[in-house]
Amino acid sequence: MIERINLRSLLPMSDEFRQWSEYVVRLHRALVDLRADADFLGVPWPDDFEWFQLLERKLLPQLTDDPWLIVAVVGGTNIGKSVIFNHLAGENASGVSPLAAGTKHPVCLVPEKFSEQTTLTRLFPGFDLRGWQDAKDPLAAAEEDLLFWRTGQSVSKRLLLLDTPDVDSDAPVNWRRADHIRRTADVLIAVLTQQKYNDAAVKRFFRAAAEAGKPVIAVFNQCDLSDDREFWPLWLETFRRETGAEIELVYVVPYDRQSSVQLALPFYAAGVDGKQLSETPSSLRDDLASLKFDTIKIRTLHGAMSEVLDSEQSVGGYLETLRKASGEFHSAAAALAGTEMARVVWPSLPSEVLIDEIRDWWDQSRSGWSRGLHGFYRKLGSGITWPVRKAWSAVAGPGTDPVEDFRRRERTAVVRSVEAMIMELERLAKVGNAMLRPRLETLLSGSSRADLLARAEVAHESLSPIDDDFRKIARRELEEWSEGNPRVTSVLRRLDTAVALARPAITVSLAVSGWMVAGGLVHDAAVQAAGHTAGQLATEAAITGGITGGGEAIVDTTGAGLRRAAAQLFRRLQEEYAASRAAWLAGWLEEEFLGDLLNDLKRGAQTTDSEAVATADAAIRALTGE
Repeated sequence: MIERINLRSLLPMSDEFRQWSEYVVRLHRALVDLRADADFLGVPWPDDFEWFQLLERKLLPQLTDDPWLIVAVVGGTNIGKSVIFNHLAGENASGVSPLAAGTKHPVCLVPEKFSEQTTLTRLFPGFDLRGWQDAKDPLAAAEEDLLFWRTGQSVSKRLLLLDTPDVDSDAPVNWRRADHIRRTADVLIAVLTQQKYNDAAVKRFFRAAAEAGKPVIAVFNQCDLSDDREFWPLWLETFRRETGAEIELVYVVPYDRQSSVQLALPFYAAGVDGKQLSETPSSLRDDLASLKFDTIKIRTLHGAMSEVLDSEQSVGGYLETLRKASGEFHSAAAALAGTEMARVVWPSLPSEVLIDEIRDWWDQSRSGWSRGLHGFYRKLGSGITWPVRKAWSAVAGPGTDPVEDFRRRERTAVVRSVEAMIMELERLAKVGNAMLRPRLETLLSGSSRADLLARAEVAHESLSPIDDDFRKIARRELEEWSEGNPRVTSVLRRLDTAVALARPAITVSLAVSGWMVAGGLVHDAAVQAAGHTAGQLATEAAITGGITGGGEAIVDTTGAGLRRAAAQLFRRLQEEYAASRAAWLAGWLEEEFLGDLLNDLKRGAQTTDSEAVATADAAIRALTGE
């Protein structure tokens, strides 16, 4: 993927290189900003991931200054790594021990005029730097990750040379320190022997190096130049095949204890296949000095970036893990949102209640004389029709109180909603992530189900059918309806005035006529039809050609257009009412039961929309050329 950037063509500290470096810095900063969110989501911080270690220990430290070529001597136990290191250094710098696991801390030789310890601190993050006073300093055991350093007598300019702990030591801490150096280094000098070229721990170490594109120089140490000549090419081939390492140079060094002490071991170049042994020794130290530093540096940075961006376990995979965890929180938040839980089939508010609200609204817009006249005759009509309604009740039996019936149905809806939420909580407790599951189990423990249902019923009992919040909503809807239907409103006001003027005649005619005998039946029909007409609602909510419970006349001269507008108004009011009751239940559930859980779920759900994720994505696109 990152081949599109063509990093190999960049020169260190060029404008293109600096721009690339800035994207790496942005990527790391975004990841650091995401740490708190990752912890909150239960996603482990990627300290132990190879890509993150390369980002922090290789890329960040080595992108902001002139590049130093870091060469590390690495290998297994008791194979003469320190001997090889001393030959490369041109001095007996590192302590040599015939016992296994001699070097416990990495040591670093720097060239002359390299006096900035801050540079080393940046290049080797996590290590406690110590001045290297004695060859035995790195042999002492210590809990801290130490790195000893000093100026080397013959170290080439721009070269940092390191000796490292054994990669197959019995002490795991040594493996960790060696791994840290592996990530930082640009070139690895693999010291191999007949006993160690196929060792599992050694191969694991170099396999990780190969995945990051590290160039390797293979040095077969302690060889018999005559007897082993046919074997080291086979050892080399096995090592290359098992690790995938890119072998740049191959050297063979004979076993000679006296020469090793005197820094006089000969290094014989053997060709990249190990089969072309030179007749005269070479100087590995001079060969290192002649390496193309910039080319190798770009290559190793490129390899590290490939691991960060393109490997199976990469920054992209980590961000995807965060997105998945955040998605779980989002799903849980959506499932547990009070408004979602309260989204049940809410019963319709009785028409009488809505009619009363509409009557009050309309009454407030009347002139003083009209309001008084309508009010007087409303009371008169109610008195006149009371005997008829009483008689009808005696014949037909007491009717069901519509408001009480509504509250019963609404209470059932509340209980069903709460039960649905508890069932969803129980489901999420089984499938939720490690952060969510224990909180849900605690929430559902004991007698919480029965307690919650009982509390919900008590809370609902304290509600009135119409509260101030809905009354405000209804008035707003009515005003908007009036403004949106100016012709209808004009017709209704004219009708209202006409009815007010005709009040005495209408009331008397109704009293004398036989219509009042059927008053109860007409009234019931009017209530049932309340959702279909509304022209007469403005004139005391009289509906479908009869009289209301107040004994008021019905004026059926408004036409189909008005009836459609009225039907829409009623539908909106019912929808607004259901929404307001659902909002009440949502708020009650969140406050009385869910507590901070829903807020936490919402916070986790918002992680993928954060600025840090957007910055990380943008940096990745820039680095991959997408």
